[in-house]
Amino acid sequence: MLIAQISDPHVRPEGVLYKGVAPSNRMLEAAIARLHGLDPRPDLVLLTGDLTEEGLPAEYAAAAAILARLEIPLLLQPGNHDEREAFRATFAAAHPYLPPAGPLHYAIGDRGPVRVVALDVTLPGLHHGDVDDAAADWLADTLAADPGRPTIVMMHQPPVEVGVPYLDLYRCHGADRMAAVVARHPNVERVVCGHVHRVFQLRWAGTLLVTAPSTVTQIALALRPDAEPASYLDPPAFLLHHWRPEAGLITHYCPIDAAPGPFPFA
Repeated sequence: MLIAQISDPHVRPEGVLYKGVAPSNRMLEAAIARLHGLDPRPDLVLLTGDLTEEGLPAEYAAAAAILARLEIPLLLQPGNHDEREAFRATFAAAHPYLPPAGPLHYAIGDRGPVRVVALDVTLPGLHHGDVDDAAADWLADTLAADPGRPTIVMMHQPPVEVGVPYLDLYRCHGADRMAAVVARHPNVERVVCGHVHRVFQLRWAGTLLVTAPSTVTQIALALRPDAEPASYLDPPAFLLHHWRPEAGLITHYCPIDAAPGPFPFA
């Protein structure tokens, strides 16, 4: 099973650049074209939050029009830049797995051998996330319902510090609470996140936690405690999670933009 993960497209109203520098809508379209060009195509696409920049109606209209062109089944969740109720209203009809009220938690087990559990850790009006008692209980019950199935847990803000000061301010709180749940379930193959506009991986709670790059700008790897926020127009990319029974889940980094090649050597 092939599962692509795209993240943080930050769609703007048509004709508006992201932060005044990046054509985020066109860049999301380019990501979709790249997914369509993969051979074999992914069986499923995960979008791990920040679909829009400001949660505006015009942004959701633009995002819905772009995502309607995706020919691969899609699971999506909000990020801290999204507005939960506008997100729900925009996508409820096309994505009936989204719950009609409350946090947008859900579990999908009918798209292939890997089960996907989406945990909505966003807090309306705030940029950090939180796994509170209710979210931890929901996750525990959901994982316990299918304990032998290989599972991906998807969320927006990672529940760990990454060492970049201006990112760590907006991490997901409640990490110990969530880790205690995940550690009881060795069938959790990955915890996949967005939010940080970078790729990193970490052994966490008995599994592997990975973050996806953005389809727009990438946030600077600035490790000094006094570092100022910065981003770059680095090549956008996505992750491709490949499940094979004999190997488990392997995660690949896939640039979106075309590069020279192929050349007849390996």
